[in-house]
Amino acid sequence: MIIRKYFLAAFCLGLLQFSSASAQELNCQVSVLTPLIQESNKTVFETLQNQIRDFMNNRKWTGDNFENNERIECSMIINVTERVGTEDFKATIQIQSRRPVYKTSYNSPMINHQDNDFNFHYVQDQVLDFDENSVGSNLTATLAYYAYMIIGLDYDSYSADGGSPYFLKAQTIVNNAQSLSERGWKAFENQRNRYWLVENILNVQFRPMRSCIYKYHRLGFDKMNDNVSDARITILDALKALRNVYNDRPNSFFMQFFFNAKADELVNLFQQGTPDEKAQVSQLLSQIDPGNISKYNTINSGK
Repeated sequence: MIIRKYFLAAFCLGLLQFSSASAQELNCQVSVLTPLIQESNKTVFETLQNQIRDFMNNRKWTGDNFENNERIECSMIINVTERVGTEDFKATIQIQSRRPVYKTSYNSPMINHQDNDFNFHYVQDQVLDFDENSVGSNLTATLAYYAYMIIGLDYDSYSADGGSPYFLKAQTIVNNAQSLSERGWKAFENQRNRYWLVENILNVQFRPMRSCIYKYHRLGFDKMNDNVSDARITILDALKALRNVYNDRPNSFFMQFFFNAKADELVNLFQQGTPDEKAQVSQLLSQIDPGNISKYNTINSGK
C-alpha cells in the first residue's frame, strides 16, 4: 500500500538501524495460556503456540511488499479453558493491534477485543492449512479472519476505505464458515460475533465510522507533532460524525469494538483539552458509548 509505505518510510527515516529485508505483514506475539488445564504434560500447547505464531507471521496476507520495520504490531492471547476431547479444546482469544503515530514514539491502539467463541480441533504437529474459499478448520478460519481484520483496520487508518479488500476477505471466510459446527460465524447466534463485526464494517450505515478511523489517525494523531490543538479539534470533529451512526444503530458491535480500543486513549487526549472541548467530548462519548461512561466522567475532572 503506497500511502502506508510512504508514511512508515518517513517515520523510520533517521533510525540508526533500518532493515531492508522483505517481511510479511504481521509481527504477531502469540501466547497460549492453560491455567485451568490440569495436565502435567503441556507440550501440545507449546507446539500450538509456536504453530499459530508461524501461521500468523509467515503467511503472506496481502499483495503488498513489507519491510521488517513496516510490519503491523499485534498480539493474540489464547486462553484454553477446557480440553473437551483428546484433540478438541474450549478457549477464548484476545486480539490486540496498534499502529505508530507519525514523528512520535507513541503507538495508538487499533483493536482490543476478546472473542469468547473459540472452540477448536487441533492435532499436535499437524500443519495449520488454510484456504479462505474452502473453510474446514475453525482454528485457522478464526486466525485468518482476525489477520484480515487487523490488516483492514490498519489500512483504513492510512487511507479512506483502504482496508476494504481485507474486510471482504474476512467476509468471505464468514460465508464459507457457515457449515462449521463451532459458534461465532452465524447471524442468529448473537449480535457480538465475527459475522456481525464484518457485516457492520462493510455496511453503508457505518461508512461514517470508517471515515472517522481515517480522520482520527491520519488527520488527527499523525498531526499531533505539528499542532496538538488542531489535531485534537480534528479528532473531535471526526467523533461527532458517530452520533448519527449511534442514532441509526445504537449499541452496534462495530462501535463497541472501536471504543474498546479507544476509550482510554480518548480520556488521556481530552483531559489536556480546553474546557469547551472537554464538555463537548464527554457529553458526546457518554451518549454514544455509555458502557465507558465512568471513564468519560473523568475527562472534566482531569483525573
